[in-house]
Amino acid sequence: MTRIARITLDDANLPPPTPEIKQERKVAMFDLLEDNTFVLPTRDARPVPAGPYHVGLSIRDKRLVFDVQTEAEEKAAEFHLSLGPFRQVVKDYFQICESYFEAVKKLPPSQIETIDMARRGIHNEGSRVLQERLEGKAEVDTDTARRLFTLICVLHFGG
Repeated sequence: MTRIARITLDDANLPPPTPEIKQERKVAMFDLLEDNTFVLPTRDARPVPAGPYHVGLSIRDKRLVFDVQTEAEEKAAEFHLSLGPFRQVVKDYFQICESYFEAVKKLPPSQIETIDMARRGIHNEGSRVLQERLEGKAEVDTDTARRLFTLICVLHFGG
């Protein structure tokens, strides 16, 4: 019951994604829904609505918004995170992804592997930042944070 059962992205005001971004989004959403941990902690001694949860991600007023609802579509939580701490890591992640997608087309496997290792390192840093920013709001495991970070990158793509 401490999981995300549905995830939606509000990307209505974003430019159309590239095929690579579209694929990253599809994989992240699939993997997230297959296996994730998402726990809303008790706050101010109020009971926490039971999951599983429906999570909507959007960017509003230059803030990342998590809109969390129960399966019965009752509000469970909403939190707004500053995008500032994500900016550099998202920028680095897009740059390394661009290099990776180009490398796959023309470089030998050993060079692709080196770029992919760097890409994973930046991805791990983004998930760590997300876990820090969610502290006290929601608890997520590393794999869930990685997949959510990918989706945040998708939202940043147009932002």
